[in-house]
Amino acid sequence: MNSIKLQIPSLVENIRIVESFIDNAKDKYEWDDDIYGNIMIAVTEAVNNAIKHGNRSDKSKMVHLQLDLAENKIQFQVEDEGKGFNYVSLPDPTAPENLEKPGGRGIFLMKHLCDEVSFSKEGRAVSLTFYFN
Repeated sequence: MNSIKLQIPSLVENIRIVESFIDNAKDKYEWDDDIYGNIMIAVTEAVNNAIKHGNRSDKSKMVHLQLDLAENKIQFQVEDEGKGFNYVSLPDPTAPENLEKPGGRGIFLMKHLCDEVSFSKEGRAVSLTFYFN
């Protein structure tokens, strides 16, 4: 398995670094455009959540990103240095009472773009898995 790691301070503008990281991996590993689009949206959403919600935009706290490449899958691990959260009882963003709310769609979006999404470390880490056809 091939592994690449990236660590960024918790500043929203550092999402650009993550986008470049994903672009470089796409070129290096020749990902299809469809999987690339899903990866870009899901991973930047996870990093954004880690910066804003996990580390509360505290630039002294880091967001850790790891890409693991296997023969049939790509897996990203995004971890923050925050307190974690209860990922089991998330409100459904498609429920009528939540449709007007500005937030709460990130994890929902990730679950639709990835083949597998799993949380660990009390919600401080999320694993996003994409399988190749």
